[in-house]
Amino acid sequence: MSIKAVAIDVGRDKGLAGYSLTQTFATDDGHMTLVEIAPPAFDVDIFIAYATDQNFTGKPVYGRPGCYLHPDAAECLGKAIDLARSMGLRFKVFDAFRPSEAQWVLWNHTPDPEFLADPRRGSPHSMGVAVDLTLIDSAGTELDMGTAFDAFTPRSHHGVLDISAEAQRNRAILLGLMTAAGWDFYRNEWWHYQLFSPRGRYEVLSDKVLAQPMMA
Repeated sequence: MSIKAVAIDVGRDKGLAGYSLTQTFATDDGHMTLVEIAPPAFDVDIFIAYATDQNFTGKPVYGRPGCYLHPDAAECLGKAIDLARSMGLRFKVFDAFRPSEAQWVLWNHTPDPEFLADPRRGSPHSMGVAVDLTLIDSAGTELDMGTAFDAFTPRSHHGVLDISAEAQRNRAILLGLMTAAGWDFYRNEWWHYQLFSPRGRYEVLSDKVLAQPMMA
C-alpha cells in the first residue's frame, strides 16, 4: 500500500470547523488517514515532547516533531480551539499521532498500564485519535495544572485534591473545553484526551503512513 499527501480544503459545511487542511495523508485508495495539525490551519502551539528529551524516557523517541490526527479527531480539536479562543486561551500540544513503533519504545522503557497503553492492544495515539495537551494564556504561558506533562504520579489523576485550587480550576477548564468538543478523557492523565471507544473503530498505524517518517 502506498501513501501520498493530498491537498484538500474543508469548509464549515463539510465538517472540520472551517479549517483549511493542506497536509492530509491518504492511502492509494483515497482513504484519508491523518491530518497535519499546525498553524495557521490550527491555532495551537506545538511542542512535541517525544522529539525532545523532555519526556519520561529522558531522551528523544521521535526523529522529528510531527503532529497529526485522524480527520475525526482533527474536527474535534478544531471545535475545542474555537471554544478556548472564546475564553482567551489556546492549546499547547505535546503529542498526537504516535507511530506504533514509538508506542513499543515507550512500553519497553516503562511497561506501566496505569499510564501507557499496551501496544499489543493498540494505543489510541497510534490510531491518530488521541492528543496530549495543556492550556496557555495570551502570553503563551502554560496554565498551572499541578504536575508537568508525563508525570507518572497519582497527582496527575483527575479529581485529586493534593494540588492547588488554581490547578484544580485549570484542569476543570481543560476538561470542560475538551469534553464539550467531543473528546473523552483518561482518568489517570489530566493531559490526555481521545475519541470515545476508539478500539475497533480505528486502525493502529505505523510510521510508514507518513510521507516523512517521524521515527529516527
